[in-house]
Amino acid sequence: MTTLATPPPELTAPTGADAPGKHTRRFGLPVATALVMGNIIGGGIFLLPASVAPFGTISLVAFGVLTLGAIALALVFGRLAEKHPRTGGPYVYAREAFGDFAGFLAAWSYWITTWVSNAALAVAAVGYLDVLLPVHGSLAATITAALVLQWLPALANLAGTRYVGAVQLVSTVLKFAPLLLVAVGGLFFFDASNLGPFQASDQGPFGAISASAAILLFSYLGVESAAVSAGEVRDPRRNVGRATILGTLGAAFIYLLGTLAVFGTVAHDKLVGSTAPFSDAVNAMFGGSWGGTAVACAALVSMTGALNGWTLLSAQTPYAAAKDGLFPAVFATKRRGVPTVGVLVTAVLASLLTVYNYTAGSEGVFEILVLVTTFTATVPYLLSTAAQIYFLASGQSARVSRPRLLRDAILAALAFGFSMWLVAGSGYAAVYQGVLFLFAGVLVYAWIAARKTRRQTA
Repeated sequence: MTTLATPPPELTAPTGADAPGKHTRRFGLPVATALVMGNIIGGGIFLLPASVAPFGTISLVAFGVLTLGAIALALVFGRLAEKHPRTGGPYVYAREAFGDFAGFLAAWSYWITTWVSNAALAVAAVGYLDVLLPVHGSLAATITAALVLQWLPALANLAGTRYVGAVQLVSTVLKFAPLLLVAVGGLFFFDASNLGPFQASDQGPFGAISASAAILLFSYLGVESAAVSAGEVRDPRRNVGRATILGTLGAAFIYLLGTLAVFGTVAHDKLVGSTAPFSDAVNAMFGGSWGGTAVACAALVSMTGALNGWTLLSAQTPYAAAKDGLFPAVFATKRRGVPTVGVLVTAVLASLLTVYNYTAGSEGVFEILVLVTTFTATVPYLLSTAAQIYFLASGQSARVSRPRLLRDAILAALAFGFSMWLVAGSGYAAVYQGVLFLFAGVLVYAWIAARKTRRQTA
């Protein structure tokens, strides 16, 4: 006679505050795919062509390499999610492989990535809002606009997962028409004279590719979205992996064509200083300003959708860690299917960071925030790929697929090497700031671990 093992809490029927209600709904494959694509295609695609233009068209090579690395990373996350279909994503994989401290570092780094990304997305969104309503002439108006763009998605999240999924699906659909217009239509207006120099910076080819790839990584943050929210996805063993791959491939197609089209329709000198490169591309294609205005509207919809999805993710990882006693217990508070405290804390921190960067008078606010997230994002990526290598090398039959052992090992090694390359390319300043954020988490872990030990020995 055989007995069935008790499933983990995330796979059993939720109770209490986690129980499904009229405001709670689990995501199917279409919404999970939209979550991945919506989080990947957020502010990145609309602003990053201008951010990497100073490196020259060599940045297109970086985009190609980055796409291959992102696909390898997506495949690794898909395989991990099949064996660990729980809310938390990288946190879950790191903790299962290496213990509580590694799990905490993954959760802490990913949490930093999410709220810093929210601040960066809001900054990017204001650039397109300025096309519709001139706000950059006033610092107070600029800051107010950025804060409003952050808090509207936070309020949608507090309304419940039912509304999060609806907003994500609608915003993902609405953004595709203008993106395809530029990505495909722009090729018919392509002018090679707009491309500028192949290598515009004084760095060597490898340095230029690595540096531009570090900025471009922000455009691919989100490949892990379905894995992080696995507990909210129906049939996660089946749908998380599929949503991850489909969402990443769809985003990669739009990214590569769109970036190439912008480079070929906007003169290089103008692109370097652009705050709305896709609007400039449409204006160059059709003349006048109506096309750019329409794209600006689509960009705002896209970024609002991305902020909506990232706000959900920013609360999911601390929620999973808090359930295991590795984050303050208040982060485990959940209402209407959403970890409400995580949403609120994230919105407040992102708001403070946005205000600080604007009032400090920093040049290139978007690029500064992007490079910080590049480093903090690679920590959970490195730990996740290392966990997959550990599961494969240790021969744990419950966590690996023997028929696909060699392929999974090659993918995990490529994804790990890719993540290390991104750390190297993010630059000294980003690594310096990122390490400070990371080491601050060590102190937090020491405090939480001490409280946990004291409760256990009391």
